[in-house]
Amino acid sequence: MSAIPVIALDEFNAKAVAYLRIHRQRPTLPFIANVQTEVDALDAGGVCFPVTVNDAEPDNAWVCSPLTTYAKYAAEEVDRLGHPWETAPLRWAVRGMGRWLQHARIDRAVAINNWLVSTNAWPDLQHIALDQVLDAAMARWPGHALWFRSLNSTHHADWLDALSKRGFTLVPSRQVYLFDDIARLAHQRRDLKRDLALLGRNERAQRICSHFDDDDLRRITGLYTELYVQKYTGLNPRYEWTLLKAWSQAGLLQLKGIRDDDGVLQGAVGLFRFGNLLTSPIVGYNTALPAGLGLYRMLAATVLQQAIDARCLVNLSAGVAHFKRQRGGQPAIEYSAVLTRHLPGRTRRAINALSAVTRHVGVPIMQRYKL
Repeated sequence: MSAIPVIALDEFNAKAVAYLRIHRQRPTLPFIANVQTEVDALDAGGVCFPVTVNDAEPDNAWVCSPLTTYAKYAAEEVDRLGHPWETAPLRWAVRGMGRWLQHARIDRAVAINNWLVSTNAWPDLQHIALDQVLDAAMARWPGHALWFRSLNSTHHADWLDALSKRGFTLVPSRQVYLFDDIARLAHQRRDLKRDLALLGRNERAQRICSHFDDDDLRRITGLYTELYVQKYTGLNPRYEWTLLKAWSQAGLLQLKGIRDDDGVLQGAVGLFRFGNLLTSPIVGYNTALPAGLGLYRMLAATVLQQAIDARCLVNLSAGVAHFKRQRGGQPAIEYSAVLTRHLPGRTRRAINALSAVTRHVGVPIMQRYKL
């Protein structure tokens, strides 16, 4: 199995069309409570990309707001590090950078291939006429920065290289965790082996489910919100149950759940599959239940077992780093590639400064603390 995702253009374009049938030129707020953006399409160079277009709408989740990603979210991450005396200069720097980025109108942004999830999948570059894509984007949105998000250093070296050569600035964003040859890891990693065994016992007890009615979808949304919005940060997207229903019916999202002995959903995970790559943008479980039940362990194992069965790679995104490392996840720095050469000097300077700070300060911190 290749360690690089293989995503055929035909499959990618078909899923993009299905996604755009739901979202193109429709309000996003009924689907995601804290995302206000215009969803459009860029059909050029042989590929159809979903696109989000923003003009500095306030209080957007980080999946469509660079300001939220690199200022508000970054400030929260610094606070989570602890060590207040050690991180105080960094906290001041982040706040100062946030004011500068806002003044530079960093959220006047077009994000190409943005599916409004934490990790976007990218089709094979070798079959795409990239210059045609960029020419079409520049012609349609000449006053916006162009953003290519979710490009990591392991899976997308060709994308990063091609965009850099065309004048894009690379801005690190997160450290994500990638899994390759999970069947081998299941024999080598004790924690992963135990997780898969726990999952298997619950499957045999028929607690693992894959069919859901509208009340179940509301419950899944509540579990996701409890974990990712209330426990972690309100800057994460607040998905509504109507979104889960639309994505599931369109064949974009595969949901798996865990029920207790009374049939109540206590955890769920939603998977996106593109080619041989799996991601899990939806995860939620009842955080009030004892950790010993292993709900999160089973949800992660659900993704990895699916990857074993389908011979897929997995990108488990960022967060819970120690858990993912213990199960064989390999860290990779994720980047946004940003084109600003056509924009005013204040915007170009702000993006260049952001790139320098995240490369020389942000990345070493992520690596040092194994975030």
